[in-house]
Amino acid sequence: MWEKCKELQDKLLRMRRDLHQIPELGGDLPKTRAYLEERLQEMGIPFEENSFDSGLIATIQGFKDGPVLALRADMDALPITEENEVDYISRHKGCMHACGHDTHMAMLLGAAELLFKNRDRIPGSIRLLFQTDEEGAQGARRMVDHGCMDGVSAVFGTHIGTILSKEIPAGTVICTPGCCMASFDKFIVRIHGSGCHGSTPEKGVDPINIGAHLILSLQEVLAREIPAVKPAVLTVGHVEAGKTYNVIPTEFLLEGTIRTLDKETRDFLAKRIQEISSQTAALFRGSAEVQMIWGAPPVVNDPAMAKLVADCAREVVGAEKTIDHVDAPNMGGEDFAYYLEKAPGAFIFLSSSNKEKGSDVSHHNPRFNVDEDVLWIGSALFVKIVEKYFHIE
Repeated sequence: MWEKCKELQDKLLRMRRDLHQIPELGGDLPKTRAYLEERLQEMGIPFEENSFDSGLIATIQGFKDGPVLALRADMDALPITEENEVDYISRHKGCMHACGHDTHMAMLLGAAELLFKNRDRIPGSIRLLFQTDEEGAQGARRMVDHGCMDGVSAVFGTHIGTILSKEIPAGTVICTPGCCMASFDKFIVRIHGSGCHGSTPEKGVDPINIGAHLILSLQEVLAREIPAVKPAVLTVGHVEAGKTYNVIPTEFLLEGTIRTLDKETRDFLAKRIQEISSQTAALFRGSAEVQMIWGAPPVVNDPAMAKLVADCAREVVGAEKTIDHVDAPNMGGEDFAYYLEKAPGAFIFLSSSNKEKGSDVSHHNPRFNVDEDVLWIGSALFVKIVEKYFHIE
């Protein structure tokens, strides 16, 4: 069955380019949802809309009741102005599919078409999850709240691109057992001081000075308080204070992210951010407010499901383009983790890195693109997973 996906390549390319031109942000994606609904209606696949956002849940019912296997694609884009010189460039200024979610939707639609045509061979059902707001780490949670994982026996998702390494050639499939991606959380620190003229700092409390000390102190947590064998990242990515050169402002804003592979380290970092922020501010006569915005937990693949995927990949792309072991998990995050808390499954990486085609650019870059020749592989993997999971000959 999966071999038929090669015949869908041209259609997959068209759908991907259609979706690439209408990127939308967050959970409200009216044009994207309308496009997906139109394609599903053309195929005859029934669906329901997520009650919390623009997500969709479609069902392919097999010839009898049985296990429910879920396949997921994310839908949202990024607030980036595209710089690619292509005729299918984003039509929405300041918004771009710079993480490959357009391809994820196209590949799942392709798999859905083939699976629906062969539904009389499936002893169970396939649940298609089109999910919003992966970038904000809220979409999967809303899908779960809607009930999309009720009764699901196994769940699978794919991510295209260069996430693991741009050196991995296009068409390579990577799926490893255990933890494959980190948790990801955001922290916001607002430091309150007392504004004054820049020539008389003694008359105020300088929040910029406090912020500078805080940024350095937070890095010491990784260097001196986290065991070297426990991977963790703490990055400050945004600071904001003041309006002009000769005025000490009243406030300093700091935003950052933490990434860990286990709950203990995750909780410890959040605790220390709170403590060090408050104590550093107090040391210099200021105060601090800390807000933790919890993202998704680590992505942990079920060993049996990861093996199933690797076995499928060897049939679809060959052993030479199948990777079932990496030295360390990726410190990026994915809210697919919420599905894996509800059912065993696996998250799969599909490389699209091709230097000659300019598709070796990092994700979240205004020139990010993919080698479209691998699109059929994404669809074929989903179909092959269904075949192997249900023992379809």
